[in-house]
Amino acid sequence: MKHSDKKMDTIIAYAKRKGFVFPSSEIYDGFAGAYDYGPHGVELARAIKRHWWKDVVLKKHNVYGLDAAIVMNPKVWVASGHVAGFSDPLADCRTCQTRIRVDKELEKLGVTADEKMSEEEINKLFDQKRDEIVCIKCGSKDFTEARPINLLVQSNVGDFSTDGSNPVYLRGETAQGIYVNFKNVVDSLHPKIPFGIAQIGKAFRNEISPRQFLFRTREFEQMEMQYFTRPGEDKTAYETWKEERWDSFKQMGISEEHLRWNQHDNLVFYAADAWDIEYQFPDYGFDEVEGLHMRTNYDLTQHSEHSGKDLSFNDNGDKFIPHVVETSIGVGRAFVAVLAEAYDEEELEDGDTRVVLRFVPKLAPVQVAILPLMKKDGLAEAAQQIFADLAGVFRVTYDESGSVGKRYRRQDEIGTPFCVTYDYESKDDKMVTVRDRDSMKQERVAITELTNYLQEKIR
Repeated sequence: MKHSDKKMDTIIAYAKRKGFVFPSSEIYDGFAGAYDYGPHGVELARAIKRHWWKDVVLKKHNVYGLDAAIVMNPKVWVASGHVAGFSDPLADCRTCQTRIRVDKELEKLGVTADEKMSEEEINKLFDQKRDEIVCIKCGSKDFTEARPINLLVQSNVGDFSTDGSNPVYLRGETAQGIYVNFKNVVDSLHPKIPFGIAQIGKAFRNEISPRQFLFRTREFEQMEMQYFTRPGEDKTAYETWKEERWDSFKQMGISEEHLRWNQHDNLVFYAADAWDIEYQFPDYGFDEVEGLHMRTNYDLTQHSEHSGKDLSFNDNGDKFIPHVVETSIGVGRAFVAVLAEAYDEEELEDGDTRVVLRFVPKLAPVQVAILPLMKKDGLAEAAQQIFADLAGVFRVTYDESGSVGKRYRRQDEIGTPFCVTYDYESKDDKMVTVRDRDSMKQERVAITELTNYLQEKIR
């Protein structure tokens, strides 16, 4: 199936039907911008996170893991600039009160409205294009002026004021948890410069218009790494990380034909450079899946000034505020890219069509399916023993319902790369049939060699 023939609506419906992603709170008509990972989706998401953690942390001698709290002292978000400047320009339809993001509406018309612009500058562009912007709900062109609306999600956790004068926030990004723990990591592990700190965790944003499935949601999970370098050495580290992160997407089964680099034309004031890895989503087109940024020493400097704590790094008497290279990727966006890339509809020689998810084996929600040819004559019991032997090594399922052909097809539909069938011959020759998802070819393998055989195939 050509990538250009794929449709996101088809893939989204398929993801729900096969237990990958469900609309959150669906029995209560859902909640905009929130989704739940189903039984197969949670395994795919975990596999993506394991792949990232292995690449970024476990394979590196100088990158350390962290799991910072979601709720932090509100002063963190003042220092980071989120309280004052983490906002989107919004306007309301005067007819039906539907709210729009003005920068996104202008972007559709080819007009760039970046986050560095003032409210006055945004409204000047908005006024020039008002006749071309239509409310998607009622068709009106009558909108209020654009005004900044902060995206931080407020919480009452730990806020005991009666008037809400001491707002607490759910974190808008995971990076700040790394910066405020910079000194703790340095004091406890005594790393040499350069080194990185990485974490995977939830973040929250009050998106006015969550859209495009998991691509833009109000609750999401980030995989972020901040790499601390000497001033002047961040550029070299940046280029290395760019190359490694590009290769990581290839290892997840993403074709280079569907990836591209996009450099930011309008940098935020503290950034020295910023590039995005973009994936060509069906229907949506190219959009960001991972951002790589040279953040200079802005964040550590801000937290040092606001907290009164010295966050400089002492390298044998040479003290400096490190510069930062950041890689940031959303689990949901990576999930959609992997799912869209894997989805395939294949016409078989007999004229039938099968839907198959061609995940690379290390990401497949189920890596091995154990199938007894029949439930009777001891075949099921023997197959269950094979399941028990493999379950601690691979992500394994057991299926004895229906014909073997139908069971093969069910496993194709969730992307299982290998099916192992225990049949009547297996009782005599102590071998099983291993069927490959992509080629549909079958091979007899000795049960005693099955674990090694599958490990080699998956590796």
